[in-house]
Amino acid sequence: MAWEIVFSPVISAPFLWAALAAAVLLTGFSTWTRLRGALWRGVALALVILTLANPSILEEERDPVDDVVALVVDESASQKIGDRAQTTAAALATLEQQLTALNGLEVRVLRVGTDIGSQQADGTNLFAALESGLIDVPQERISGAILITDGQVHDVPDAPATLGFQAPIHVLITGKKADQDRKLTVIRAPRFGIVGETVTVTVRVDDYGPASKTRALVPVTLSIDGELKMTRRVLTGQTTNIDVKIDHGGQNVIEIDVSPIENELSLQNNKAIVLTNGIRDRLRVLLVSGEPHAGERTWRNLLKADPSVDLVHFTILRPPEKQDGTPIGELSLIAFPTRELFSIKLEEFDLIIFDRYRRRGVLPQIYLSNIARFVEQGGALLTAAGPAFATPFSLYRSPLAAVLPAQPTGDVLGQGYKPQVTQLGYRHPVTSNLPGAAPPGEDGRASGEASWGRWFRLVDSKKISGETLMVGPDDRPLLVLDRFKEGRVAQLMSDHVWLWARGFEGGGPQAEMLRRLAHWLMKEPDLEEEDLRAMAKAGTIEITRRSISDQVGAVTVTSPSGIVQTVMPEQVSPGIWRAVVPAEEMGLYKLNDMTHSAVAAMGPLNPLEYADVRATDSKLAPLVDATGGGVFWVAEPSEQFFGLSDGLNVPDIRRVRAGRDMAGRTWLGLKQNNQYLVRSVTQIPLLVPILALILILSALLFGWYREGR
Repeated sequence: MAWEIVFSPVISAPFLWAALAAAVLLTGFSTWTRLRGALWRGVALALVILTLANPSILEEERDPVDDVVALVVDESASQKIGDRAQTTAAALATLEQQLTALNGLEVRVLRVGTDIGSQQADGTNLFAALESGLIDVPQERISGAILITDGQVHDVPDAPATLGFQAPIHVLITGKKADQDRKLTVIRAPRFGIVGETVTVTVRVDDYGPASKTRALVPVTLSIDGELKMTRRVLTGQTTNIDVKIDHGGQNVIEIDVSPIENELSLQNNKAIVLTNGIRDRLRVLLVSGEPHAGERTWRNLLKADPSVDLVHFTILRPPEKQDGTPIGELSLIAFPTRELFSIKLEEFDLIIFDRYRRRGVLPQIYLSNIARFVEQGGALLTAAGPAFATPFSLYRSPLAAVLPAQPTGDVLGQGYKPQVTQLGYRHPVTSNLPGAAPPGEDGRASGEASWGRWFRLVDSKKISGETLMVGPDDRPLLVLDRFKEGRVAQLMSDHVWLWARGFEGGGPQAEMLRRLAHWLMKEPDLEEEDLRAMAKAGTIEITRRSISDQVGAVTVTSPSGIVQTVMPEQVSPGIWRAVVPAEEMGLYKLNDMTHSAVAAMGPLNPLEYADVRATDSKLAPLVDATGGGVFWVAEPSEQFFGLSDGLNVPDIRRVRAGRDMAGRTWLGLKQNNQYLVRSVTQIPLLVPILALILILSALLFGWYREGR
């Protein structure tokens, strides 16, 4: 219950003040001139003005409202280092016990972790959690905020005004000042690199704590896609350039790791991850057409449509023995530089294609031997067989026979047929899910005919090695792929792929099939038939295993902290197995199935959370000072604290009126706002009109009486 006197003037305030001023002047003048009855006339004027002010007693029935204090608990990854988690739990329990004992206080515990499922979320954002946790509380009720953290907070406001309330911020630091740590930082790293060439990664190794007093040469290891590539020794405290060779196209996961120091706080920031996409610089393709034919332009259009391909097209228009007596000066075409292409610069090409080629002495045997050696050393060869492949002029009757996986039988089929994908082809990335292909049946074979157009030629052959992905009539090999030593070979046993390009009988996926085929030959990672992939997604690691085998083995997953678990993928489609494992840590996960390895980065590649894991008060101290709060190192031994809670220096909590000090050496204060809710209001007038009239008339009568004497 509370009461006060309030005024509700019946006239506007300016007129009321003017009347009061006039009354004071008149009363003062009458008193100064010693007029009889002046005092009573002044009383009458005062009663008139008081009546116009309309005073009343306002009585309120109030309910006190609890103040609100936010207890923000940092549960980010850096808080799990050492004994910080135990320190945090003990300090939280002690604070909750003290706060519960205080009357008129509502405690809100806000726990802030790290969203490892997000690739964008990074760092410890305590003040974002504080804002959302107090968004429904009027700022007049906020008594303060207590932060339990290691001090590594990454969203500290620049000014107290941005907090949205005027109350102290107190900080309890859970770490120790003497902690030492080693940190690896990537200063510069390229996002792209050319396959086969090197890129430069700039790193820096820093020691903090007692170890920072001296510089040392420390070993740094570098791995790509989980495979160790090199070890370098770098000097702490200065930047170092490391040259890294990009081995393949697509994403290259470069992991850099520095050796630890003794009694190091954490090993999480001893490593860094760099993602560099390998790109090919102008793929060079040599297309050798044995003779002009309808399908020659199909190959040329396909390769010229790709701006990243440099195409050299060699078409044999007539054999050397064909002479018609035309003078050389009148020939329209110059001599093709066969020696330069097939002997001197052969290794500069990525892919060689023989389209309907027949041996007629244009390319000597030594050049074909060079091509076979080119494949052995990692090159790619594709042959599209024409009728000549079944004759004595076949490429198979040359040094190239050593690398070709299919041997011609001498027969050429001229009947119409629709190419069919084999059971193995449904598993292989070159021919899986080709548009228009017949779906696989329960036995893994085609369940019907494909919806694409027919071809009318097939060079019969016998597979010697490799895998048959497509067949023609009577399951005769049509598309055969093979790996020969370091290189790759593909044989297409027909020259009628151009019918699909022309749209004959609806056409077919000619461009898609040949594009995949060319990229597989050039070792594109996305088209590897035996592959292990991992992708971080929404707090999980999604594992994809591709294989042309009937079964695959278990996959071992190693977390950033070294925890190992084994998972067995399940087949979801022909050649594709998948599994999903939860990922509760931020960092690099390593996967292995005894034959293949993969990596996946959960969260940011180089988390801000691990950029510096030492406990510090430097980031929060300016804001704490500006709000009148205090900083307390709860894990440090101190003589200031006479009573310890579980060996921790947890300060006492006091309620403090506004305007007083909010922190001391051993205590922290919470502002006492004294807010309340009004349940009911009663207003009683002090001067009712009839009483005011009686008093005014009485004062005037006494004045006249005094004046008449």
